[in-house]
Amino acid sequence: MADTLSKTDFGHSLLVTDLYQLNMLEAYRSAGMDGTAIFEFFVRCMPKNRGFLMSAGLEQLIGFLLGARVDQGEIDWLRQADDFYDQLAEYLTDFRFTGHVDAVPEGSVVFAHEPLVRITAPVAEAQLIETRLINFLQFQTLVATKAARMMLAAPGKGIVDFGLRRAHSGESGILAARAAYLAGFNGTTSVPAGRHFDIPLYGTMAHSFVQTFTDEIEAFRAFAVARPEQTVFLLDTYEIERAARRLVELASKLHEQGIRLKGVRIDSGDLADHARKVRKILDDGGLGHLQIVASGGLDEYELAKLIAKEAPIDFYGVGTSLVTSDDLPSLDCGYKLKVYEGTAQRKLAEGKSYWPGATQVWRTLDADGLIAGDRITGTDEIAPGEPLLKPILRDGALVEPLPTLDEIRTHATNELAHVPEAFKRLENTPDYPITVSPALRALAEDLEKEPHGRSMEAC
Repeated sequence: MADTLSKTDFGHSLLVTDLYQLNMLEAYRSAGMDGTAIFEFFVRCMPKNRGFLMSAGLEQLIGFLLGARVDQGEIDWLRQADDFYDQLAEYLTDFRFTGHVDAVPEGSVVFAHEPLVRITAPVAEAQLIETRLINFLQFQTLVATKAARMMLAAPGKGIVDFGLRRAHSGESGILAARAAYLAGFNGTTSVPAGRHFDIPLYGTMAHSFVQTFTDEIEAFRAFAVARPEQTVFLLDTYEIERAARRLVELASKLHEQGIRLKGVRIDSGDLADHARKVRKILDDGGLGHLQIVASGGLDEYELAKLIAKEAPIDFYGVGTSLVTSDDLPSLDCGYKLKVYEGTAQRKLAEGKSYWPGATQVWRTLDADGLIAGDRITGTDEIAPGEPLLKPILRDGALVEPLPTLDEIRTHATNELAHVPEAFKRLENTPDYPITVSPALRALAEDLEKEPHGRSMEAC
């Protein structure tokens, strides 16, 4: 397990944080406050056109918590900076996360108001990890959800992540490939994602490669000879159907050299129309085994349109819309204090209130095995169904090895199979039924009586 987590080390520095975390840490230490706190991460409201969310990013969070450190150079900087006291550097010098983590398994279908992760730790520790926790969980949950929607929009088709070059950073591109793969994608073009996570790698060629040759067919020949296991050819540098016909002529000559072609890619124009024409050319030329790959500005809505047109496309490459989650680039989420020193806490700010105390989510299935509703309770309650949050860390150590990425992927596939069709729609999804236990409601009502308190507002 240590080797697996080391592969996902995208930085263990505790100083990848916001200044206010360090401000609060110093204040906690100065005030002698070291009581146990419970924080929970949750999404406040279901986003528009999202019938469900798919949780992701837990492995990176756990890897961070197990290795969170401040190196000597950072300690020296803290001591020299005018903004901090020496006690901060002293505290961080030997920092180790000592708390508990309970979480919903990665790849699970989740909804707003439900805790995805619960942290129980000394208050300074629990507060300090907030920034990085949100980094890992929000981003990968966004991308995994986007990828799951694409899989549902194009059932039975292969989809590959093409997004590294359009990601907002190298780290985000790598983690987007991971999130997409766990949600069901076939693979990625991202070499580091393949290296870190053993995700299958896919790749073709760029238009520039074709353009550097005086003859398009010579570009295809050179590529096939150099990369005989990567024989997917880009057809739309010049004229798509002409390129397809010339490729048919080349195929027999390459076959004589022991090179078998795998497919073609179309990256522009009316993809459905071009795919039909290319499919006929390939079939008539004895290349019915070649797969057609389509790319170019695709998202789940475009995929659904191509499926509705019955376009003869086998694989899709999706980039920008995936890695940026372009129609939903962020989640309205929070990491909030629920308990301090055994006393339930609740923020009462307008529109940002939440259920107080440490909570658990219980899920029930209907007679057909589809998810029928969730119930949020306090952690000291029992309700019908299965509890979603599982123990991950106890006293800073793993309870059991984390699942492999392939195991998470299998879990995600099973989760999607249990989602009713209405919640899989790309638009106009209904509200998922979530109830709250009477005891939890009573606790919330008690805390509303505090001065300046406001009721929770419905989303």
